Amino acid sequence: MIKKIQELEAIARQLEPNEKDRNELAQKVFDHTSDFLSSLDNSNAFFQNPVPGTQKGIDEQATSIDKLLRSLKSHVEEDGINAASGGHMGYVPGGGLYPSALGDYLAAISNKYAGIYFPAPGAARMENMLIRWMNDLMGFPSDATGNLTSGGSISNLIAVVTAREAIGAKAKDFDKLVVYLSDQTHHSLQKALRIAGLGEAQLRYMPVDKEFRLDISTLEKTIKADKSKGLIPFFLNASLGTTNTGTIDPIRPMSEIAKRHNLWFHVDAAYGGFFRMLPEIQDRSKGIENADSVTLDPHKSLFLPFGTGAVLIKNLKALYQAHRYTADYLQDLIDSDSEVNAADVSPELTKHFRGLRMWLPLKLFGLAPFRAALEEKMLLAQYFRTELSKVDGFEVGPKPDLSIAIFRYVPKSGEANKFNERLIKSIQDDGRIFLSSTTIHGIFWIRIAVVVFRTHKEKVDLLLKIITEKVQELIQK
Repeated sequence: MIKKIQELEAIARQLEPNEKDRNELAQKVFDHTSDFLSSLDNSNAFFQNPVPGTQKGIDEQATSIDKLLRSLKSHVEEDGINAASGGHMGYVPGGGLYPSALGDYLAAISNKYAGIYFPAPGAARMENMLIRWMNDLMGFPSDATGNLTSGGSISNLIAVVTAREAIGAKAKDFDKLVVYLSDQTHHSLQKALRIAGLGEAQLRYMPVDKEFRLDISTLEKTIKADKSKGLIPFFLNASLGTTNTGTIDPIRPMSEIAKRHNLWFHVDAAYGGFFRMLPEIQDRSKGIENADSVTLDPHKSLFLPFGTGAVLIKNLKALYQAHRYTADYLQDLIDSDSEVNAADVSPELTKHFRGLRMWLPLKLFGLAPFRAALEEKMLLAQYFRTELSKVDGFEVGPKPDLSIAIFRYVPKSGEANKFNERLIKSIQDDGRIFLSSTTIHGIFWIRIAVVVFRTHKEKVDLLLKIITEKVQELIQK
């Protein structure tokens, strides 16, 4: 047995490269990433023709780092949407700050488990400090808590499950619960309701006004009518930046209605929440401080890499009731009197030390450049809308609340929806800029989302040029 152990050890030690090999691997990877970042300005935002075939499977034999990096470039980096590109203005991207990658590197090397205070007090304190900073930004009280999540979907799920526990809802009542939202609400909320066992809950889609904000004129009347039917008004959702158009719902009056009727008031601020660093958006999102829960996505308007979300919740008791469990093998753990365990307020037990990818750039740069970048993105969206509206044939949507604008071309003859379907495909086929589309109340719109921190005026000007060129090409066909 001893001989066998020694033989296995010799092979297993390949998993621990020596210092020289570590440095060589790191240098090759850093050179690769440097080339990737240096070429972004001249690289496509969308690669329409991916390399054919599938990735080779995992086998027993080692592969050189050079070959692996070449494969990464051809099969991953130059395939589909280039989310790091300043030309990515399609969905609601973030861009991925370079220090965040370094933070992930440091987190992976130390391999700290940040889910519980006892094994990693410093990591737990760091993540809780970030939660407190976000609570302060939303106007939440000092005793509010939250969790760093993988994104808005898990954040919305945590909020829904906590709200369910807060009212003590039982399965026999789920079909009587009523959720109030607009048809512009992100679909992750409906998904969260289903996962939380509330698929039988009744959804009331409130109308929206001409700017796609939830119209509250009939909200209170609808709630009262539901109560009179023996239903249980339960959950009211507002959006601080819808995905379709970036619209901000009337948060303050919605919070007042929720309070009067004892509804859990949730604000999905996944996209727009960090715009509250700007005084203008703080003013336009007043009432968020009255919410019971807020969803944020630092991987959107804080420009961090994908996989960085957050949920903020005032009711710690309900949050614990929904998520806190323990086990025999955890009996050695000692809880902190002042720090919340992330594992107690989330579905996750084992979790990535996400806080480091957020803490490092915030501390390294300070808030000033983040604030400037957010204001720049808002102004770029307004600039795009203003310039495109000067061109004959284009129809633009409402003035952007944040940094998303919608537009379409209305041809002199033929169906406008079909024309814009061809237009978006033509823009995407070009590849230099990536946009996406949406259909709102039967009308096909093209969306521009100015969120990547690398998107500046020159990219928007290029987009304006591409759009007008593509329209002329389609007209002449």
